[in-house]
Formats: sequence, C-alpha cells, structure tokens
Amino acid sequence: MARQASLFADNQPDMFGPAPTPVWRPNPDKVRARLYKLLAEARATQPKTWEPSTLSLYRTVFPQMAGFLPAEEGSQLLLAFETELQRLTPDED
Repeated sequence: MARQASLFADNQPDMFGPAPTPVWRPNPDKVRARLYKLLAEARATQPKTWEPSTLSLYRTVFPQMAGFLPAEEGSQLLLAFETELQRLTPDED
C-alpha cells in the first residue's frame, strides 16, 4: 500500500505551463511628477554646479523614466531636459 499513489498528489504536469510572471509598470502620474521635479531642478541650477555623479545619474535616469510615459510626452520632456543639460554643461558640446 505504501507504493500506491495518493489521489490528491499533484504529480501531473501543468498543461498550460507556469503562470506568466506579472510585469511591473510604474504609475505614469508618479513618473511624470518626478520628471517635472528633475526638470525644475535643472532649470534652477547654475551652469557647472552639479556634481559629475549627479549629472551622470540624471543623464541615465531621465530618458529611462521618460520611456514610461506616452511617446510624445516623454519625447517633449526629454528634449526640454537635454536643452537644460546643454545649458548646464556648455563646454561639453
């Protein structure tokens, strides 16, 4: 009797495969608010006053975050931010 399979054991393969992993998407309103905050910070900053690490971080993060918004809106914000970066780093052109 010990070799008899349990009626309740789940030893059959799943016909549909494993459940898909849920995809996390950020809240567009929170992303938008953060991007506008970074853009306002850039506009209020004087040229050459951001630390290189801060500048590098924002150059990386801003485009990634803009990608979570509708394409046209993200592109407009990115263009505005890149304009500010050019103002903040005039000798890097």
